[in-house]
Amino acid sequence: MEITALKGVGEKTAGLFGKLHISTAEELVHYYPRDYDYFTVPTVLEEADLEGVVAVLGRIRGNIATRHVRGLSITSFEVSCAGGSILHMTYFNMPYLKNSLKRDVQYIFRGSLQKKGNRYVMEQAKTYKPEEYGKLAGCMMPMYPTTKGLSNNTITKAVKQAIGVVDLSADYLPAHIRDNEGFVTRREAICQIHFPDSKETLVKARERMVFDEFLLFILMVRRMRDANQKTVNQYPMIEVAETKRLIETLPYRLTKAQQKVWKEICTDLSSDHAMNRLIQGDVGSGKTILAFLSLIMCVANGYQSAMMAPTEVLAAQHYEALLQLQKQYGLDIRPVLLTGSVSAREKREIYRQIESGEANVILGTHALIQERVAYRNLALVVTDEQHRFGVKQRESLAHKGNQVHVLVMSATPIPRTLAIILYGDLHISVLDELPANRLPIKNCVVDTSYRETAYRFIEKEVALGHQVYIICPMVEEGETDELENVISYTAKLKSVLDASIQIASLHGRMKPAQKNQVMEAFAARQIDVLVSTTVIEVGINVPNATVMMVENAERFGLAQLHQLRGRVGRGEAQSYCIFVSKSQRQETMSRLKILNESNDGFYIASQDLKLRGPGDMFGIRQSGDLHFALGDIYQDAAILQRASEWAEQILGSPEALAGEEYCLLLRQLDDMMALDGAGSVIAL
Repeated sequence: MEITALKGVGEKTAGLFGKLHISTAEELVHYYPRDYDYFTVPTVLEEADLEGVVAVLGRIRGNIATRHVRGLSITSFEVSCAGGSILHMTYFNMPYLKNSLKRDVQYIFRGSLQKKGNRYVMEQAKTYKPEEYGKLAGCMMPMYPTTKGLSNNTITKAVKQAIGVVDLSADYLPAHIRDNEGFVTRREAICQIHFPDSKETLVKARERMVFDEFLLFILMVRRMRDANQKTVNQYPMIEVAETKRLIETLPYRLTKAQQKVWKEICTDLSSDHAMNRLIQGDVGSGKTILAFLSLIMCVANGYQSAMMAPTEVLAAQHYEALLQLQKQYGLDIRPVLLTGSVSAREKREIYRQIESGEANVILGTHALIQERVAYRNLALVVTDEQHRFGVKQRESLAHKGNQVHVLVMSATPIPRTLAIILYGDLHISVLDELPANRLPIKNCVVDTSYRETAYRFIEKEVALGHQVYIICPMVEEGETDELENVISYTAKLKSVLDASIQIASLHGRMKPAQKNQVMEAFAARQIDVLVSTTVIEVGINVPNATVMMVENAERFGLAQLHQLRGRVGRGEAQSYCIFVSKSQRQETMSRLKILNESNDGFYIASQDLKLRGPGDMFGIRQSGDLHFALGDIYQDAAILQRASEWAEQILGSPEALAGEEYCLLLRQLDDMMALDGAGSVIAL
């Protein structure tokens, strides 16, 4: 059913839904909330929780004042609460409040409460009339990812309608698995995911849907593994003098881990079966030089090789680095760069060079898998940060050749037990050693009172010619009230940092061309401080950046914080990472301080696995980059393990698999395998 069949969704609104890749009611049903807004009853100020969002009843006393600081308007006033306590309110760029709010009128103020000395403070709180708030109290309101012009309220209304008209009666999970695991039905799970009756029903619904995601993904990966094991090596290679000479003349020695993995790659390329290998290693562990050596070895054996990166900026950086190697060491390679922003005329020439074999190393982004790209004799495909593409995109590039060798790289620190499940179609190599000349990053975990000190430190680093990343979990105000957002934070920084400092923002809602422009400007040192969401987690290499400051660090998993930290420490200067937590609970601070203890991503990932559990389901998701709509491999590790066990049981009994009980599951799996390379697991 087209989404325009829903009441209130005209062509204009349908166009906005289209930006979220939603065109039908069925797709809308599977567009899940990213969080929930739980409206608690108003609390007394002295008894309020300082860790989350709270609601406080009070009257505005005195005047509402607005002042201007460097183009930023700051509105402030005081609220008298029960028992005579005073709440100090501050709003940025909301001068209209001076006219809309009235003195001596009772309001409910809802937001993140802080205590600074003896003062209770709220910033950017939402304001409600008591009768208005009474209708919301006790509700869990879904919070969906939005786009400009499409509000959360509009999406919520449309989802309610869609659930009423889409047939959700079919349940492809066999009854004996549902009963054994104690799962709710698929229909109930979908309804409760969107509009939960309670936190308990939400947990049950989410567990069912996450299990489905993992099970189908694992079954797909196992099918691919079985096919790959039968793939004969169509492009047998021998070790060549070019790579040996390059290794000997590099200005550094390969680490023992790099030497071991390079030997595994060489063995794969000369074996009877096509290579299908994953290299896992921390940022800075030396994956890229191994990829370059593989590309060079392939060319020296008379074939073409290709390397796909997740962003244009990173693809261009790889291209420049390879050109530098070519020039410095006289390598006989002819690389080209193919990205979406290349002009039509340039693309035609690059296509010609690729098809004729004139270009023998092709670097780029998704443009490498476009239909018009025809390779002469592609033998090796390398994907950088492979989890950013998804299984189908990796396959799409591999199918550009005839059963080519595949080498994938990932800086996501996933414990080996989980990696074997998630990357079951690949042989796994681990780079667990960093080059000796790397300066370890200095880390600190602090509360929000440290911000002013951090700002002064940032000014000092910028004055030394360095650059800074600041990470916020949200894009804009109103998504989740207690979390810092990129838009407001950027405006605030412009008022508190030295006016000479160039500040810019970056987030996933920007158009690709805009994102590339900002990342290129940052790489070119035209931006001093970049305020970003986790979109910066991968895709840019700026050795000049020395400071990473993460706001609301308590809401991220340790493994993702470690990966964010990997954006700095890439140059010769000392680098620093500041984790700012709004929570001062002992267990929260202890968890974050694990980042102080180690810069080893695999150790941190293993600790993350121990510490994150089902109750921690409202944090910032970190394995969304593995293309699961709901699942998080750390938080849901136990579900992942159970799904893996069921997958093995299902595939181990072909007779049962041929029965009617598995008919719907296999049909769903076939649909998933038939995806056209969109790079995400099919909606469940």
